[in-house]
Amino acid sequence: MSTPQQTRPTARPTRRPSRRPTGRPAHVAVVGAGLSGLAAALHLAGDGHRVTVVDQLPIPGGRYGLLERDGFRFETGPTVFTMVPLLEDAFAAVGRTASDYVTLNLLDPAYHAHFADGSTLLVRPGHEKMRAEILAQSGAKDAAAFDRFVAWLKRLNDVELPHFIDVNFNSPLGLLKAPRAAAELVALGGFGRLGPAVARRFDDERLHRIFSFQAMYAGLAPAQALALYAVITYMDSVEGVWFPDGGMHAVPRAMAQAAEDAGVEFRYSTPVDRVERRDDGSASGLRLASGERLAADAVVLTADLPIAYERLLPGVPAPRVARSGRFSPSAVVWHVGVRGDVPERAGHHNIHFGRAWDEAFKDLLDRGVPMADPSRFVAVHSLDDPGAAPPGHHTLYVLEPAPNLRAGRLLDWDAEGPRLRDRMLGWLDAFGYPTDIVTEELVTPADWARQGMAAGTPFALAHTFAQTGPFRPKNIDRRAPGVVFAGSGTTPGVGIPMVLVSGKLAARRVEEYLR
Repeated sequence: MSTPQQTRPTARPTRRPSRRPTGRPAHVAVVGAGLSGLAAALHLAGDGHRVTVVDQLPIPGGRYGLLERDGFRFETGPTVFTMVPLLEDAFAAVGRTASDYVTLNLLDPAYHAHFADGSTLLVRPGHEKMRAEILAQSGAKDAAAFDRFVAWLKRLNDVELPHFIDVNFNSPLGLLKAPRAAAELVALGGFGRLGPAVARRFDDERLHRIFSFQAMYAGLAPAQALALYAVITYMDSVEGVWFPDGGMHAVPRAMAQAAEDAGVEFRYSTPVDRVERRDDGSASGLRLASGERLAADAVVLTADLPIAYERLLPGVPAPRVARSGRFSPSAVVWHVGVRGDVPERAGHHNIHFGRAWDEAFKDLLDRGVPMADPSRFVAVHSLDDPGAAPPGHHTLYVLEPAPNLRAGRLLDWDAEGPRLRDRMLGWLDAFGYPTDIVTEELVTPADWARQGMAAGTPFALAHTFAQTGPFRPKNIDRRAPGVVFAGSGTTPGVGIPMVLVSGKLAARRVEEYLR
């Protein structure tokens, strides 16, 4: 890991400790060392609490996983890192900066977007660079439209982040706390549809796709997603995409080290059996799979929400939306270690758009079958992380969207997975990616389910209107006082920026409870 270890001073809390009535610092147990759990731990430590993080895995990261095999190092979780200020917020809780622990590099271009007609557009960071690309590729009209588009995106972000994302809602009535912001969001067209909102701004259809595919992160087709999710477009197409020295997994390792320096205790390779509760239903600690009891004044659970209820809170049924809500599509991810060079027209992040668009989403979301004409994503981390592959080799992260286990309930993934793998292999070869395979690992929706992800999707509940903001499952449950939820299944939602915020919101809930 190429993080600057020598810059770490001794950690110190930035706020006065809150204490239990006995006068002792409160002890908070966090289940899960993924990004939301690590963010929660940092904020809780900054609040002066004694924190223990428990995880069944031997390393931090959670879904931000790592696979090492045959001389290759594969990043098995998120591949696109955006909104560095939200990461800085977690480090600042313990008086640190992210740069004390990890070096982040802005990718330029952020994406290579490849289209079925053979053309390529570069998604470049910042207003001016992207405007120049649009001017060269799409013309002056669309370049001027981009100026207005960025202004719209920035205003959406400025309204949404403080008032609707970085906030705990107790009920939909919480929207009334910021009536001016809600009115402005309506005036900005935030409750319209993302696809049409983008299409009416640009003539070049390629730009329609570049600036609306992010709806997939919210679990919806662009034609269905609310325009307010253009904030995701702002995060990666304007603010930029970053890649850490040492690979993506350097981020959770850095967060864990900062937490340890702040006094947080980590217990890896330690499965949890359940939350222990008093007669009044409040949390009193954890029962570990070993039989050991870990006493705690509050507990933060970061498992996928339906799984957290089912496995860790026996006797407390999950809220209806967490049990029977609409889940995001899943994905087939193929990790491939290959011998050879990638084509010159490919970069670190590559989006390959198929000819079909609306029909492809109908396959995925309505028919529950693999896309007949899929769009795919390929990340080549080894281009910027030489240690990820031996000399003369590369790692390929190939993602094809797929139905989740509920939408695609008739699919047999033991048969469908290898079929899609072979289809992806032929497609990689046709584009010019190296296909001399040294090692590989295929992950299907059935595998995601075995890893503890509801409906076999790593993207949790879709961000429909009825599952967004105050309508999304809350991070507290009055039936289990002292239990707080974090992660993509609860508020504010899916994606690295959102789960970082989720950890902070969970820490706020703990603070409220302990007071």
